[in-house]
Amino acid sequence: MRRVVITGMGIWSCIGRNQEEVSASLRAGKSGIGYDEARKEYGFRSPLTGMVETPDLKALLHRRLRTGMSQEAQYAYMAAREAFEQAAIDEQYLLDHEVGILFGNDSTAKPTVEMHETMLEKHDTALLGSGLIFQSMNSTVNMNLSTIFHLRGINFSVSAACASGSHAIGLGAMFIRQGLQDTVLVGGAQEVNPYAMAAFDALGTFSCRVNDPTRASRPFDTDRDGLVPSGGAAALVMEEYDHAIARGATILAEVCGYGFSGNGGGISQPSSEGSFIAMQRALADAGMQPEDIDYVNAHATSTKQGDEEEAIALTRLFGGKRTWISSTKSMTGHECWMAGASEAVYSILMMQQGFVAPNINLEHVDPAAETLRLATTTVDTELKTVLSNSFGFGGTNSAIVLRTIGD
Repeated sequence: MRRVVITGMGIWSCIGRNQEEVSASLRAGKSGIGYDEARKEYGFRSPLTGMVETPDLKALLHRRLRTGMSQEAQYAYMAAREAFEQAAIDEQYLLDHEVGILFGNDSTAKPTVEMHETMLEKHDTALLGSGLIFQSMNSTVNMNLSTIFHLRGINFSVSAACASGSHAIGLGAMFIRQGLQDTVLVGGAQEVNPYAMAAFDALGTFSCRVNDPTRASRPFDTDRDGLVPSGGAAALVMEEYDHAIARGATILAEVCGYGFSGNGGGISQPSSEGSFIAMQRALADAGMQPEDIDYVNAHATSTKQGDEEEAIALTRLFGGKRTWISSTKSMTGHECWMAGASEAVYSILMMQQGFVAPNINLEHVDPAAETLRLATTTVDTELKTVLSNSFGFGGTNSAIVLRTIGD
């Protein structure tokens, strides 16, 4: 079977605007969560969010290309730009070779709201302009990036709630394994404007620890009171192994396992069984046993039921074992549609630099997780194999196994 490797990565998140900044934040256990006054004024129950900087694209892209870019597409452009640069893929290469794109994105709220507000005021569709249609479609990231980077391979969005970015990686690996593509840009993107999260806030699932935002996201902690929404974008260049070697690319990691499942239950109901099946399938696909995994980047979002169900599944596989476990969402909050892709990037950075990022704010471990080896501080250790979990509304589950090349 054709092997799938990663040769480039890019990240734009609340804990950093590139790999260097993000690595430093992960090692330091630095939170990117803050208080957003605009959310409070808008009527949010919780004003907490990951604080993601808006990139200035004026010096990088012509206005014609910027017109159709949604907020998440702007984030994704910055991540893709970094990923292609690291992979040593320039514009001429993209013009000469077929490269595909699979990006996780499950909503784009801001341009839809703006269209509605313009129509209420002007009552004239001619005043909407040409850019809003491309900003408001769920495939906004794919459309914009494929145009900017001349991508002529597989091209569609993966819409699978908070597992979108992870499924994009898994599907990209499948296309390459089957010989349908040699190179695919994969990733995930999530807008962070207030419009995107109002309906989620209405569910009462967000933390209201407003007096101490950086301590609000508390995966696996008994005192957690909800998740903190966040966003940004992550991108990875995936290639067939021999293709990467032939062009002299530096290999960062290998994607050796992909597992998935559906819960088949309540639309917002997490499932330990569904989580277990996805992880088990990923391990089987990689030809590994639980004992082979050095680290698990847990999905754990800091919600009571979600954390408990995943902890039950993790305990079935890793309880009492040497495998380190933490949730980087303790620092980033829940990056939603991008989370599966960003957490793959975070995991690979840890593999490269030999450490496990801490599960910050974990003071009182949930009884369901008490047999797990949870990292509460940064752990310096060699990581050769990593499992990354992503689960989402509608019962969609995805798990990815990554390893250092040569093992």
